[in-house]
Amino acid sequence: MAGGIVTLLTDFGLSDHYVGVLKGVILRFNPSAQIVDLTHQVEPFDVLGASFTLAAAHSYFPPGTVHAVVVDPGVGGDRRPILAEAGGWLFLAPDNGVLEWIYRRRPARVRALQPDRFALQPISNTFQGRDIFAPAAGLLSGGESPERLGDPIEDFARLDLPCPRQVAPGRWQGEVLKVDRFGNLITNFTAAELPARFWLTVGQARVEKLHAAYSSAPPGAIFAIAGSSGFIEISVKEASAAAAAGAGPGAPVAVQFLGDG
Repeated sequence: MAGGIVTLLTDFGLSDHYVGVLKGVILRFNPSAQIVDLTHQVEPFDVLGASFTLAAAHSYFPPGTVHAVVVDPGVGGDRRPILAEAGGWLFLAPDNGVLEWIYRRRPARVRALQPDRFALQPISNTFQGRDIFAPAAGLLSGGESPERLGDPIEDFARLDLPCPRQVAPGRWQGEVLKVDRFGNLITNFTAAELPARFWLTVGQARVEKLHAAYSSAPPGAIFAIAGSSGFIEISVKEASAAAAAGAGPGAPVAVQFLGDG
């Protein structure tokens, strides 16, 4: 286990030294660790966006992988650093709800980390990714047991996830969860929830077609597609649906079911 995998998911960006320091500390505690960057381009302080990204990516790594999430607007405050075990993976994160999508998908055992057992000292009030989460990631990827790093808790923080809701007969209201770098609007509707016949509005756009692949859509047309994360995405072939619709994260998505579809 000495060469265990650690993934990093942060809102640090790449212009500062923060990501490099995280990796340095992980390697200090486990020189054989394999470190993978999920992304460091989460919008600053976007806990919900980070939770979605983690849910979309975590299961493609081998069991035993340590997923470290540092999107932490409450750093230095009362929020606890936590360690969750779920589905064979380990998750390190601030206790601010960023693991909500994980909690929704599989049972989790959650521990409050006890930094006095392992953290770099003194612990910074502004960079606990370096002083708490990176040492824990290094130790866990090297084979340290979760029991040594923290104690079980039941009162961990939860988020209210935006879920589609019925607002009238045959009519549902959802929202945009995320906009990817291609301008695709990722909604909170799954493919199973969208009928064969429908119309959908988001921002200034109306969508009436579900395509199986980008290649089947005509240039410039706005359409729906089942994305790789399992959610319906609104797309424009080789262009930005976000720009075409004038919509972004949190924008309402109305879906009208037509006929028996």
